[in-house]
Amino acid sequence: MDQRILDRLSCPVCGEPLAETTAGTARALRCPRRHTFDVARQGYVNLLTGRSPHAGDSAEMVAARAEFQAAGHYDIISAALAAASTEAVARLRATPAAPPPAAPPETAPRPGATPPAPPAAALCSAYTDATLSAPQCRVEVSRAKDATSGVRVGAPIADSDAYPLVVDVGAGTGRYLGAVLAALPDAVGLALDVSKPALRRAARAHPRAAAALADTWQRLPLADGAAAVLLNVFAPRNGPEFHRVLDRDGTLLVVTPAAEHLTELVDALRLLRVDPDKADRVTATLGGHFAPIGSTVHRAELALTRPEVATLVGMGPSAWHTEPAVLAERLAALPEPVRVSVAVRLDAYRPR
Repeated sequence: MDQRILDRLSCPVCGEPLAETTAGTARALRCPRRHTFDVARQGYVNLLTGRSPHAGDSAEMVAARAEFQAAGHYDIISAALAAASTEAVARLRATPAAPPPAAPPETAPRPGATPPAPPAAALCSAYTDATLSAPQCRVEVSRAKDATSGVRVGAPIADSDAYPLVVDVGAGTGRYLGAVLAALPDAVGLALDVSKPALRRAARAHPRAAAALADTWQRLPLADGAAAVLLNVFAPRNGPEFHRVLDRDGTLLVVTPAAEHLTELVDALRLLRVDPDKADRVTATLGGHFAPIGSTVHRAELALTRPEVATLVGMGPSAWHTEPAVLAERLAALPEPVRVSVAVRLDAYRPR
C-alpha cells in the first residue's frame, strides 16, 4: 500500500497507527497492539471489525455498474466531482494553517513537582526520530484536547495539502475516485465499501488509490482529520464519522439523485421513485456536523438500447425489487433508442 495512504489509516479497533507486514506471500496491516487485518489477493484490505449486518452490492450489481460506467453514461458525475474536488483542494491550500497554541510562561518547578509535558513539536520529534516543524503536526496539535480525545497526539500525519487524501465512502467500483485522482495529480485516494465484489474493482481504479473493506456505520479506519476531500455518491452518510475524519478545512461532496433522475424509466418500468424529501433528509443527517457551502444540479439525456437499460436497472436498488421476467416484458415494450434523463445534485459541505 502507498505509504502516503497508510500514514492516514488507523486501527478500527483501537485507533492506533497501522503498518504493513508480510509473512511469505501474505500481506497484512497491523497496529502496535497487534490487531491484524489481512490484505486480499485482489489488493484490498479487510478493515471490518466483526461481521457487517449487510454485504453490500452483489457481484451482479457491481458488474452491471462497471459496464454502464465504462460506457461513459455517468461521466457527467465524474466530471462534476473532479471539478468540485479540484476547487476544494485549492481552497484547503489557500487556508492558513492555525498557529500552534501559545506556550505558557516558563516557571521554575516546585521541589518534588512532576516535570511539565514536552510541547507538541517535541512529541512529534520523539515519534519520528526527526525534527518536525509545527505546521507538519497541525492536524494533531490543533485538534487534541487531551490524551483520551481519540486523536493520536503527536503522530506525524502530514498536512492535508502536502498530498491530499481523497476518500470515497461507499465507493463501489472506484470509478469516481479514479476520475478525481486524475484531476489531482499530487493526491492519493482511498475507496471504502462493504461490498467485496466492488472492492476487487476499486483496488484497481487508479495507481494512486487503495481500497478497504469498511462499514460506513462503524468507526471508519482513518485518523482524525486525515482526509482533504470526502466523496459520497449514492451511498449512506455517517455525519459524526465524516466530521471526525475530515480535515477542519476539508470538503464533503455528496451526490444524490434529483427528482427527475431516470424519470422515464421509473414510469415505464415501475421502478423505485426518488424520495421527494431526499435533499431535506440529507441536510438533516449532516446538519449537526456540517454547513452547506454550495449546491449544483447536473443534467444529461442518454439514448440507450434496451440491453443498456437492463444494465442500468440491474446496478441500482430496483434490482432487488423487480422480478426479472416482469422487467424483461416491460423492457421489450420500450421503443429504441430509449431516452433517459440523468439528473443528480452535488452538495458541498464544510465541517462546523
